[in-house]
Amino acid sequence: MRYGRPVRNAIGLLAALATALGPLVAHFGIAPPLGGFVLFALGGLVAVLTGLVSIVQLVRGKGLTLGGGLGVLAGLCFFGIASQGTGYPRINDFTTDPADPPTFRFAGTLGPNQGRDMGYPPAFAAIQHACCADLHPATLAVPPREAFERALAVAKARPDWTVTQADPDTGTIEAVATSRVFRFQDDVVIRVRATDGGSRVDMRSKSRDGKGDIGANTVRIRQLVDAVERPAAR
Repeated sequence: MRYGRPVRNAIGLLAALATALGPLVAHFGIAPPLGGFVLFALGGLVAVLTGLVSIVQLVRGKGLTLGGGLGVLAGLCFFGIASQGTGYPRINDFTTDPADPPTFRFAGTLGPNQGRDMGYPPAFAAIQHACCADLHPATLAVPPREAFERALAVAKARPDWTVTQADPDTGTIEAVATSRVFRFQDDVVIRVRATDGGSRVDMRSKSRDGKGDIGANTVRIRQLVDAVERPAAR
């Protein structure tokens, strides 16, 4: 095909450009997070296909174009990032108490959440148990008010969190967590309750975009529980 090589070169260049631009336009707010991710994913998929074709042509001794080379690199980057999302269930709402999950109240008043169902889907409980049975609340041998202040301090110290509401009377804290690259935002609620031996700190983390979360919410919950419990271990 006379124009096969130039076309492959152009496609490889465009695919590599889309793969690189996706995270950038999302990170700097030029496009919404999901839009940037879609651009990245489409560019990455095309880059993978272009890269495979370019490798075949290289093996046949027909050389590697600039676009083909960039397509190979972009495809490898995309494959490496995409492979990190394998093995996670297709749910985006996790909690330390599936039987009685903390309730979002203030989060529902935020613009991006208006009109959304902020309830915890009951069907998620069994799915969460199958993949993440280790999720558990923080248990502290301190009064609820002290546990609340400890949880609030941990939430405020996280650089990717913005605390949106803290009510010591109800023992609830709400926050928005923002991912580093695509700037995806997830809603977080922390609930502190009294127990016979002190306090119990439950947490729930819910993604605003997508049907899955590639483990972001469970990692967030584990980190918070560990940080809240850590001072009690000293």
